[in-house]
Amino acid sequence: MERSAPDYKKIYTDIIFRKCPEKYGLCDFILQKETLSVLDVIKLNQLIFDVEDQQIAQFNQKQRSYDEASILEILEFQERNGYNNTELADEFKLSRNSVAKWKKIFKSKAQTN
Repeated sequence: MERSAPDYKKIYTDIIFRKCPEKYGLCDFILQKETLSVLDVIKLNQLIFDVEDQQIAQFNQKQRSYDEASILEILEFQERNGYNNTELADEFKLSRNSVAKWKKIFKSKAQTN
């Protein structure tokens, strides 16, 4: 049986209307998209929850996972903005090792196609 992805659009819409309806205007442009990417979910999380507690931020980071489309989007972001691996890792709160590994994997995939 194939698992479907969570309906992040519905989840975040419910969170906003129940906990902080005043922030809907900030998030409206993202929630109007047909489907949300991982980067959209990260941005919504930042807009809704003003995460300043370092322990909470670290816990949330450990719970993230990225699909191939999201990784490619992050790597394209790096290329568009001329970021090095360290700058990209800081921007998305990733490990520099993860970025290097992704580049190695997806660069080799691109060369074989």
